Amino acid sequence: MLKPAFLTRLACLLVSCVLGSAPAQAQPATIAAASDLQFALEAVREQYRLDTGRQVQVVYGSSGNFYRQIREGAPFQMFMSADESYVQQLADAGLTEDAGTLYAEGRIVLITPHGSVLKADTGLQGLGEALDNHQIQRFAIANPEHAPYGRRAEEALRHAGLWEALQGHLVLGENVSQAAQFATSGSTQGGIIAYSLALSPNVSRLGDYALIPQDWHEPLHQRMVLLRTAPPALHEFYAYLQGPRAREIMRDFGFELPEAR
Repeated sequence: MLKPAFLTRLACLLVSCVLGSAPAQAQPATIAAASDLQFALEAVREQYRLDTGRQVQVVYGSSGNFYRQIREGAPFQMFMSADESYVQQLADAGLTEDAGTLYAEGRIVLITPHGSVLKADTGLQGLGEALDNHQIQRFAIANPEHAPYGRRAEEALRHAGLWEALQGHLVLGENVSQAAQFATSGSTQGGIIAYSLALSPNVSRLGDYALIPQDWHEPLHQRMVLLRTAPPALHEFYAYLQGPRAREIMRDFGFELPEAR
């Protein structure tokens, strides 16, 4: 499972990488990024460091929570949302430099931990049978109220006719990364998470997964934008994310990409 100790080490690594290279007087360049980017964006960030010698700071969480925090004045300078509507609302409020850029389209998967009675299948037939046989005690998704991947999970489950049957069994993650932790911990029979997380070795080694059909839910159009306070360092990284190296990494993590600009 994704243990707290691992998450703590990852957080410490992020902080030490940023603080270790930033000049004492440099303005911090902070990105609020959807948690489905946890592994993909770290790979991009490392490649950026190798290519340029520069680094940026990233905080991961749910897009809905970040949207609210930015509206309330949180000091983020770039926003990478898993749902483009949040970026559009910030742009309408005059908080961004422009309407942003579509950087990826995400996918969702059913994931099951090793040893689960539930088997991963694209059509969720196994989940339906397990529910009928009273074999599902706990099933993890991100909170649909503020996590785009949670909303898409709900839509897919409704499409499959399983949403009502799962009420009382759902374990809600604050974001899709936490949902992945719950789904692979062995304390649940499985869950629905981001494909980009399932492809990471940190997660894929913990269970099996199957892609859920795209037409079972609304698209996960993921858009990024610079806030009006963004320093030059983030303008450079924003451009880098639209370049070939970053796009190749994003593709490796299962994201579908918009046409190159």
